[in-house]
Amino acid sequence: MLYLSLGTNLGNRRQNLARAIAGLGDFMQVTAVSPIYETRPWGPVQDQPHFYNLCLAGTSLLSPLPFLTASKQLEEEIGRVDSTRWGPRLIDIDLLLHGQTILQTDTLTLPHCQLTQRAFVLAPLADIAPALIHPVTGQTVRDLLAALPLAEVQDVHQLTEPLQLIHK
Repeated sequence: MLYLSLGTNLGNRRQNLARAIAGLGDFMQVTAVSPIYETRPWGPVQDQPHFYNLCLAGTSLLSPLPFLTASKQLEEEIGRVDSTRWGPRLIDIDLLLHGQTILQTDTLTLPHCQLTQRAFVLAPLADIAPALIHPVTGQTVRDLLAALPLAEVQDVHQLTEPLQLIHK
């Protein structure tokens, strides 16, 4: 089972997420999608629009590195261009977990190296997989989210309108 985080803060954010999910359907079977959350930017670049974030689960025949390549190609097809790290972006697709794989290369770290620190990822992930166990810490997603500072978790706002998705 794969778990991904999608984020966008430029253009039509809802449409960007829908396009990414539809494109992911070309190389994975999406089995669960969280609600969309709106969050302030995370990291050193704070002067930018708020993000829409969601998490999804699914399966794929691709191993981690080919999956990363395919998802980065999809980001480019949607219109993402390289810019400032943690800066504004049309779409960001992060591979959070690929089964129980633990991997560290120059291009990919699994589980995602900042997964345990990000409420904007853990909150939507907890919606679709609260009992999922982090392969390194041994903690559930629910417990990882509960361990974050309350103010950080309260800054993550679930939107009331669900995203209508068309799965391939």
